[in-house]
Amino acid sequence: MCTQSAPDADVDGTAAAPGRRPWEERLLDGGREPDPRFTLANERTFLAWIRTSLALLAGGVAVEAFAGEMFPPTVRFTLGALLLVVGALLALGAGVRWLRVERAMRNARPLPLPLVVPVLAGAVVVGTVVLLAATIARMG
Repeated sequence: MCTQSAPDADVDGTAAAPGRRPWEERLLDGGREPDPRFTLANERTFLAWIRTSLALLAGGVAVEAFAGEMFPPTVRFTLGALLLVVGALLALGAGVRWLRVERAMRNARPLPLPLVVPVLAGAVVVGTVVLLAATIARMG
């Protein structure tokens, strides 16, 4: 009995992605299509980062709009701007991370470390220090 693979199959018998546009292939850096479950998990992770980014953006707007007399204007502006900038950077980082993970899966490489994690952690620390300093200054 002879077994033949499909004409568009790779050496190991897995089918290549039919119907990909050339720009998609360039963006994804070639490779083989990963299991759809992994691609969808990567997408869910991307969406979680986007939700976090939206929360930071909403927090930045809320600090500026609703903090009122709670903090001096410079503290309010600094904290609001920090939240907005970190929210924008996080959204950009989420997109870059999604692409890097997708490329790694397609080319059987180790998954990259998330560079957005230290950025987010650092921003939380800076924001906390600003709030703590403003609260202490207000009390004193």
